[in-house]
Amino acid sequence: MGSFHSIAQTNLTKPEASQGCAIEQRIGLTDIKITYHSPLTQGRAIWGELVPYDQVWRAGANKNTTISFSTNVKVEGKNLAAGTYGLHMIPTANDWTIIFSKNNYSWGSFFYKEKEDALRVKVKPYTGNLQDWLSFSFNHPQPNSVIVLLKWEKIEVPIKIEVDVHEIVYENMQKELDGVAGFFWQGPNQAATHCIENNIHLDQASVWIEKSINAQKNFTNLSTKANLLDKQGKSSEASILRKEALTLADENQMNTYGYLLMGQKKMNEALDIFKLNVKKYPESWNVYDSLAEGFENSGNKKEAIENYKKALAKAPENQQERIKNTIKKLGGS
Repeated sequence: MGSFHSIAQTNLTKPEASQGCAIEQRIGLTDIKITYHSPLTQGRAIWGELVPYDQVWRAGANKNTTISFSTNVKVEGKNLAAGTYGLHMIPTANDWTIIFSKNNYSWGSFFYKEKEDALRVKVKPYTGNLQDWLSFSFNHPQPNSVIVLLKWEKIEVPIKIEVDVHEIVYENMQKELDGVAGFFWQGPNQAATHCIENNIHLDQASVWIEKSINAQKNFTNLSTKANLLDKQGKSSEASILRKEALTLADENQMNTYGYLLMGQKKMNEALDIFKLNVKKYPESWNVYDSLAEGFENSGNKKEAIENYKKALAKAPENQQERIKNTIKKLGGS
């Protein structure tokens, strides 16, 4: 039988003392991921002893703790480019320094070099409840921000991450419109609407909405252009365009526009739209129902009851009980 003495010895896989962890969070379109190893206190004194003060610490155990951002972000108000960073910290008895290193592959902080820093910020830790294991979490998520929280022993270290969501969505829409979405009217209209609603890149919004209209002129993109003209202070042009848009509107679009006006407390304008919808679609129960609601909200109970009765005569069975109750509430019979 042959000899195995020349075969190299290998270690079989066993659990690590500090277990590996990974957490992820999305803010807007930005993905944030933290990968780390979680040590236990095991009765040891941590701060100032196991983790010395005023020295760079790997914010975990074993190889680099890393944090990645799929887009540019702000950390504690300072800009940081998209990418994956080694996350290090310098604990002190007061403020802590948080370090984002371009080196994301080393073993812990043993090979840390300040010249590889992408960003340093200072934060103030606070005392929390005792926790035996080190953890990272995403706390207080908002539409454009989140708090990254390190917890271990009785120390909690918050780091605020902010994202310019509107700008990132704008940039992503630019890319998407270079694909299949750019061949149809819907994509450019959506991109223009995003800019108008958030008051950004209105010049580009003008380009996009013209592209949408050229692809297929309709109520939706003409209304979007009218909104853009309003934003640009061209109210008379916007009013003319809205009248043109209404000639292309179907029943549902006109109805939705009426409710939009009603929500803006433009009751007379809303009633005009609902009346026009009745004239265009006299066989629809819903147009009478909407006109009735418009009269109800404007305080005209008589006209409201009359139009609710017209809606009731045409309404499907699943709507009749609601309409009857509304008529009764208004004092009708």
